[in-house]
Amino acid sequence: MEKFIIYGGKQLSGTVKVSGAKNAALAIMPACLLNSGKNILRYVPEVNDIYTMIKLLNHLGVESMFTNNELELDSTKIISQDAPYEHVKKMRASVYVLGPLLAKYGYAKVSLPGGCAWGPRPINLHLEAMKKLGAGIELDQGYIIAKCNKLKGAKIHFDISSVGATGNTLMAAVLAKGSTVISNAAIEPEITALADFLVGMGARINGIGTNLLEVEGVDELKPGVMNIINDRIEAGTLLIAGAITKSKISIEYDYPDNMIAVLSKLSDSGVKLLIKNGLITLDAADCDVKSVDVTTAIFPGFPTDMQAQWIAYMSIAGSTARVTDNIYFDRFSHVPELNRLGADIAVNDNTAVVRGVKKLTGAKVMSTDLRASASLVLAALAAEGSTEVLRIYHLDRGYEKIEKKLESLGASIERIQTSEF
Repeated sequence: MEKFIIYGGKQLSGTVKVSGAKNAALAIMPACLLNSGKNILRYVPEVNDIYTMIKLLNHLGVESMFTNNELELDSTKIISQDAPYEHVKKMRASVYVLGPLLAKYGYAKVSLPGGCAWGPRPINLHLEAMKKLGAGIELDQGYIIAKCNKLKGAKIHFDISSVGATGNTLMAAVLAKGSTVISNAAIEPEITALADFLVGMGARINGIGTNLLEVEGVDELKPGVMNIINDRIEAGTLLIAGAITKSKISIEYDYPDNMIAVLSKLSDSGVKLLIKNGLITLDAADCDVKSVDVTTAIFPGFPTDMQAQWIAYMSIAGSTARVTDNIYFDRFSHVPELNRLGADIAVNDNTAVVRGVKKLTGAKVMSTDLRASASLVLAALAAEGSTEVLRIYHLDRGYEKIEKKLESLGASIERIQTSEF
């Protein structure tokens, strides 16, 4: 087990490069099951969720090579359509193999997924879509068993816009016979990246980037090559690191349109932003942080994956902010830990009321999930004295060498072994 020790109160400075988006890579990697050959993905982040997906694909017969953020996936010799619990339990994105296996091989046995400890995230939308495409679906002893002779195009409407269900359905539809229309599809950048990858393999998809996707099935797909987009959540987290420490930093990031909501709220809080030539520069050196309310929403709204980080930032703001999560109502496990650092936060239903305090003070805190962990690191950067952040394996799921990036900006943060759980 490892932990961070962070000595807070230091201003940051410099420039840091944002890694590839792990959520985009996790959607694209299973799409390689749809072809037979060598696929190349560049700028793939070296994080634990990626290694978990690699192990699952290896179990299915995909051969892999991962060096210097370039991932080669050879799907020539698939030997299994069974995704067992031991691989799937670690990460919800594992369910992405369902659509490709079913479309290519007519059969998939996939364990019901695991992942973060907070909140139910049902996969009924995935299963109903597969049924509409002609699959027979059974649930047996914790497994999804899906069968078909050949998937057939259908009209599919999601009552709730779902990134996972949209991705899975899109991967299934590209090899289905005939046309499929997906309405109220997710328009997150990660789904657009997946659709672009599928088109590069020979899929026929119209409406990319909109909530109405039209897919004309093809008989086969060729191997693909893709540069993974920058991680918008890591970008937002790093920018808040600069804001919460009242610093001036720059991030190398190529897709500012993918994080308009976060940039807008940061600007509202009083920091200065300059976006130019692939750099976003944040200047909070002379900033009196203003309290800014946030309500999470599907893209292009404020992402739920930035909610915890925003609460940490608002904990040192000038008055009171209300942060409401309309995506996952119970995603507030970070609040008690932030309060241990001296924050004044109360949760009522799905809203956190954050009363800004003059200072945070270091303490021992415990991570509970990926984004909660990030919020604790951010608060620790601003806190007086030292903070110990336990269970940082959550961070390692989705942030590539985050302590190294923060150190390069001047933060005092070290990773050490610990027997504490």
